[in-house]
Amino acid sequence: MAKDLIINQTLNECRAALIENGEILDFVMDRSVDEDASHPSVGNIYKAKVLRVLPGMQSAFVDIGYEKAAFLYVDDAYIPTLEEQREMVAKKNKEDANKAAQIGEIIPDEMSTLAETMDMSLRPEANIEDFLKEGMEIIVQVAKEPISSKGPRVTRHITLPGRYVVFMPYIEHTGVSRRIDNEEERSRLKDILDNIRNEGQGIIARTVAEGQSKQTLKNDYLMLNKIWKDVHKRSRKAKAPSTIYKDLTFVQRVLRDITDEAVEGIVVDSRKNLKEVEKFVTKYLPRMKGKSRYYDGELPIFEQYGVDYEIERGISDKVFLRSGGSLNIDQTEALVSIDVNTGKFVGRKNLEDTILRTNLEAVKEIAYQLRLRNCGGIIIIDFIDMQKLESREMVYQALLDALKKDRAKTNVLPISGLGLVEMTRKRTRDTLTRILCEPCPYCEGIGRVKSSITVTYELVRELIKVLKKSTGARKVFIYAHPEVTARLCGEELDIIDSLEEKYETNLVIRSENNYHIEQYEIFADEENL
Repeated sequence: MAKDLIINQTLNECRAALIENGEILDFVMDRSVDEDASHPSVGNIYKAKVLRVLPGMQSAFVDIGYEKAAFLYVDDAYIPTLEEQREMVAKKNKEDANKAAQIGEIIPDEMSTLAETMDMSLRPEANIEDFLKEGMEIIVQVAKEPISSKGPRVTRHITLPGRYVVFMPYIEHTGVSRRIDNEEERSRLKDILDNIRNEGQGIIARTVAEGQSKQTLKNDYLMLNKIWKDVHKRSRKAKAPSTIYKDLTFVQRVLRDITDEAVEGIVVDSRKNLKEVEKFVTKYLPRMKGKSRYYDGELPIFEQYGVDYEIERGISDKVFLRSGGSLNIDQTEALVSIDVNTGKFVGRKNLEDTILRTNLEAVKEIAYQLRLRNCGGIIIIDFIDMQKLESREMVYQALLDALKKDRAKTNVLPISGLGLVEMTRKRTRDTLTRILCEPCPYCEGIGRVKSSITVTYELVRELIKVLKKSTGARKVFIYAHPEVTARLCGEELDIIDSLEEKYETNLVIRSENNYHIEQYEIFADEENL
């Protein structure tokens, strides 16, 4: 199906969306003021200095030149020798042959082949303090960008992605993206890669490598090999911490990573970006030559293509389905929960049919929202309970099919007896909500505030405590939000007169419009004590 790549530039913000029939398949953005001041992006390589080694956590913190130290886990820190790599692969293959069928379905990403082959957890004897010491200078690559309060996660297993292949200078491995289903094509690509790679190094064919010639793949590999030699040479001269390789510019990364042969048009609203697109396409994507054009319409480009509307839906807690049902999406630090509701949809036949139709419609929207929001980690989906086993199987299979559009790796368990689906989704960058939003300054990110009646009762309890301590004070001043003072003075509570009489004092109540609903102050007139 035809796709369009839309690229928008607004001052220092560049946004890109890959759309298909009005649906966003992928959305990325960058707000770097300039290339040097940008945050550590995935793919950047640094000469880092080890700050702390934590044996109890089997991890280390390293300085890559940014405010937050980068996190390096033992599996990402140990670089096995060639003999050890071959030994681990043989052991992994043997274990896989004896392993029982797994529970749940894994929908792979392009790099799944590497993770499955090189399982570093097969080396339990590798302790991080044996090969990393404080003050050491090492080469690392950003694997995950800073997310929320966490710093970037880095690895010593360097990977350099090209248009068609991924080059690994430290890991001997030949792999083909599991997203290429045709076994004959997989075998052809593997033979080509085995023939062109150097011993002791690795190469993976990306999904877009399907159908490409040996010469095309070889040219891509040789270019990445040359880049790595330059990086290695630069690392010997550089002093830690310093950047020794920056990935392509944002626009170039978009063209390399999220475009495919189905893209029919590249629409750009910046002359500068258009030139960059045309230059990159001419050199690396000749099949897409002539497909880019400049947009100068009256409406902003993202509004014209409906992208802004979809982004607004992507940061809302509630998403409505066409039938009248809805999804409630709650993103927390630890997990994402999605609740499916029938809402206004009452169906036509019977309850089971109504529930099944709502769940099937929800499946497509859930897969879309996970992709758009870039949700990651543990995800719990609460489907409406279905009595029939075939209904649950139908919804589960529909979810697996919908997730195949996602470039991220997912692992989905079958629907439980309670109607829940547990799944994980790999994430390498921050969520859409965290990028576009910040915690509400009024509720401080909680999403709710205490009611005026709750605050009023709290104030009364505090007031009684002050009155008991300030016996003899002629006046006690109370400052609070207007809604609270209105309740305090209203007939509903009828407490002010009784307190004045009991403690023989005057209560002076003042409304402060600039106060938070939960804010109040009480103090006695000290001069009259």
